[in-house]
Amino acid sequence: MKYIVLILTMAFCSLSCNDWLDVRPDTEQKDKDQFSSVSGFFDALTGCYMTLADKDAYGERLTMSNIEALANLWAMTSSTSREADQELSKHDYTKDYARQALAAMYDKLFHAIVQANMIIKYADEQGHVFTDEAIRKVVQGEAYAIRAYCQLDILRLFGQMPGDAKTQKQLPYSFTTSIYEMPAYYDFAAYVDCLKKDIARAEDLLKDNDPIFEYTFAELNSSADVADGHLRFRQSRLNYWAVKALEARMLLYIGDKPGAYAAAKAVIDAQDTKGNPVMKMSGVADISSLYLACPNECLFYISKYDLLDQATKLFKGGAKGQFSSSNLGISQTMFDELYADLPANYLTSHNRYRNCWGSSETADHVLYRTVKKYWWDDSKDDAPGSSSSSSDQVYRKLIPMLRMSEVYLIAMETAGLAEANQLFSDYMKEHSVASVLLTEFTSLEKVRAFVLDEYRREFYAEGQMFYTYKRRGETSIKWYDEVAGENTYVLPLPETEYNPNL
Repeated sequence: MKYIVLILTMAFCSLSCNDWLDVRPDTEQKDKDQFSSVSGFFDALTGCYMTLADKDAYGERLTMSNIEALANLWAMTSSTSREADQELSKHDYTKDYARQALAAMYDKLFHAIVQANMIIKYADEQGHVFTDEAIRKVVQGEAYAIRAYCQLDILRLFGQMPGDAKTQKQLPYSFTTSIYEMPAYYDFAAYVDCLKKDIARAEDLLKDNDPIFEYTFAELNSSADVADGHLRFRQSRLNYWAVKALEARMLLYIGDKPGAYAAAKAVIDAQDTKGNPVMKMSGVADISSLYLACPNECLFYISKYDLLDQATKLFKGGAKGQFSSSNLGISQTMFDELYADLPANYLTSHNRYRNCWGSSETADHVLYRTVKKYWWDDSKDDAPGSSSSSSDQVYRKLIPMLRMSEVYLIAMETAGLAEANQLFSDYMKEHSVASVLLTEFTSLEKVRAFVLDEYRREFYAEGQMFYTYKRRGETSIKWYDEVAGENTYVLPLPETEYNPNL
């Protein structure tokens, strides 16, 4: 029941935030009124997270559909009704549906950024409304982190290649509090400097103030008495350790492997007040409980109350019914190729291979394999992990944004060979593959090859593969017949935007 109340409260907050979310030049007094109370700040922060969960942002386009089409992860046929995904998978960014999709993602990311900027501004100007300075710092720290999270993805989508860029490109980094103000544009080095400063500022504000330094994630999820009510459920917020993982992701993307390793190891080695790991991978326990998105290893997730309906329509999942032209899936051949580089004895117990994919046929009896990550059978109230359980109000209806599996892969890719093999053993254990079955890597190049393939397998419908190809400058994209290059990876800014690169 308490989880249902939380969701209803978030919905109420979204309504109370609507006025200030529609930023117009004449709303300065209205904005000040919004931030005249602590509850106003938390309403605004909730509004930010709900924007991230919008379909045009991480609620679909940047996790499940368009971003994965860019990585050629979906089987596309001439009969598909998903025109944007079709055009994006061909990397033809001049077509109308592709342009509209890119514009929608770009606009929604900057909508969230402007919202975060307002919180940052008023936390300085009207921070006196907080009776507890630690809470003010947490609110402002999360806002800095939201801005950094979104600006990183602007860079990963629209920015130049992070290594060996033949074409230099300037991008907007917004510190403005209105959608009508033009942000400044920065070259790659200056843009990255802004990112680093935002992440460092978020970490500084959250350090020792985030309740995760006093309580465990489990305690903050389960007890109403452990912290201010607004500061519970820290996995659904950009908490300190999520920001540290974001730092690792960012540093790996720009090619700073030592920095990425240090940040990833900081998360892996972090201990709570009881001396236990702050967060561990959770594949074995989660997947056995039918929590296929691995919620218990999420350092940050977004809540999506209608996720089952969306997943059923988009992926079909395990739902009964024909696979149609509006669904996204992969062919049986693609599925076989997805796991082809893993030894057969791994697959006999591999929990993702065995549990995370469904199947559905078209009217012509063509078989498609379907993502089950966001789908569950809510008709079986007594099934493990069934939606009748109160914990399912949290653990089912979420989309991962930062997971420990990614942190381990970052560490594996940036570590020395001996440590990479140990991380690999720990990683595969949570995939239900026993260490006695594993063959150690004999070179860092083989580690690198495994990590590339594993990003493709592990983060299906989470939106990470396109960025992985881009940061590594891969000229070959699996299931794409053309040679990939800058024209593939550097997306054009929406035509409605000022573009200093022309």
